[in-house]
Amino acid sequence: MGKIKILVTGACGVTSRSVVRSLNKSNVFAGKCEFIGTDVCYNEYGIYEGLYKKVYKVPYYNSESYRLLMERIIAENEIEYAILIPEPEVLYWSEHPFNVKFLRIPPRFAKKVLSKRSLYETLSSKNYIPDFQILSREDMLSSEQSVKLNYPLWIRDFSEGTTSGKGSLKAECYDDVKAWAIINRNIPSFMLSEYLEGRNLGCFTLFRNGKLLKYGVAQRIDYLMGKVAVSGITGNTCKGKLLNDKRVFEVAYDAIMSVISETGETMNGLVVTDLKENAKGEPVVTEINIRHVAFTSTFANAGLNFAEYQLLCLMEKEAEISNNLTIEFPEDNCMLRDVDGLPIYLEHYRQLNEGEYYE
Repeated sequence: MGKIKILVTGACGVTSRSVVRSLNKSNVFAGKCEFIGTDVCYNEYGIYEGLYKKVYKVPYYNSESYRLLMERIIAENEIEYAILIPEPEVLYWSEHPFNVKFLRIPPRFAKKVLSKRSLYETLSSKNYIPDFQILSREDMLSSEQSVKLNYPLWIRDFSEGTTSGKGSLKAECYDDVKAWAIINRNIPSFMLSEYLEGRNLGCFTLFRNGKLLKYGVAQRIDYLMGKVAVSGITGNTCKGKLLNDKRVFEVAYDAIMSVISETGETMNGLVVTDLKENAKGEPVVTEINIRHVAFTSTFANAGLNFAEYQLLCLMEKEAEISNNLTIEFPEDNCMLRDVDGLPIYLEHYRQLNEGEYYE
């Protein structure tokens, strides 16, 4: 029997490679998959790492040549299944499917959540959405009275598919707001929102034809090269942990189901809801990602393999997925990651004191 042929888009990115590693360690699929990657290839490391049989350089999804090239790649490699990572590409496939099996995110849902502005406006009646306002760059520069929120506040670019804290800053006063607008002259409008000082959280949820199959909650504690980003956020977690926090899941689930109720669709696919806690310790939804994030492989290392469950769904084998919605993680677990190394998952972790050693 030949190997299962899987197309992975955004193949060179950290998250896509995390998905491939998760399938390579799956009890069901390890050694049985052949991965074909496509990417714009700005991160060339992913081409040569060895996770894929082939990595094709392709244009962005909105290029005139994208569709014909992707159809050629699918045909000549006899692709059966696809796992999609870059969010604008996820939306494109949702609206314009290719002839392979993939978990199709409902297209109207995808459009609603791809921009933070449309997500917040859709959920404006909920108590778990941050206070926010949209300001043009010109208004930010013109008058302090244009800012309606209290300081400190969070400024960021809110365009579709924006990731990794792009155009983001914690502003302590109007001078910070004005300076940020001057520096980021290529961003026409910004979202200002209340600054959330609590834990940074992510909730994975996997749906199939309206049914929730699995969920998992994680905390981002620190970021790779966070000191070089003004926001302190680079999108790549270097320290985190997996949580047993049903309260976070319940907020994330309510947000997803509220949006899908608004669009009138049936929920399908894997989405990751990002949340931060406010000063009261309450989870507040900051965005909904229509894709895996890099924590995928850490969940897999801990026994909750979302990439495996996703592929089982594509193969119409949901019956092989356990009925348990999640698993219990040790309270003292930890994920550690460095630039030159794979993520390490520790079931039991504590910081060393001076004079102690690890062996």
